[in-house]
Amino acid sequence: MEFSRKHTDSINPLNKWIKTVKEYEFVNHNELKALFPSADYVGNNRYVFNIKGNRYRLVVLVIFINGRMQIWFCGTHPEYDKIKDIKNI
Repeated sequence: MEFSRKHTDSINPLNKWIKTVKEYEFVNHNELKALFPSADYVGNNRYVFNIKGNRYRLVVLVIFINGRMQIWFCGTHPEYDKIKDIKNI
């Protein structure tokens, strides 16, 4: 992942997040929040995950019907703050 090469301190936290979500097939919002209580639902099937103590942010499309997750944005917190329409990223 190009982001990890630029932000090497994100490698372990991102790998931990990826490993965790691969181990689960979330079927609803409550299951996701039970494992990731700090995740925020921002609308349009998108969730924001804090990585490395909120230093980095992931915007992830979550489709509970088939357990699919797709990362739409990975960036620093200041980069995230510049996103105008988080629901449609």
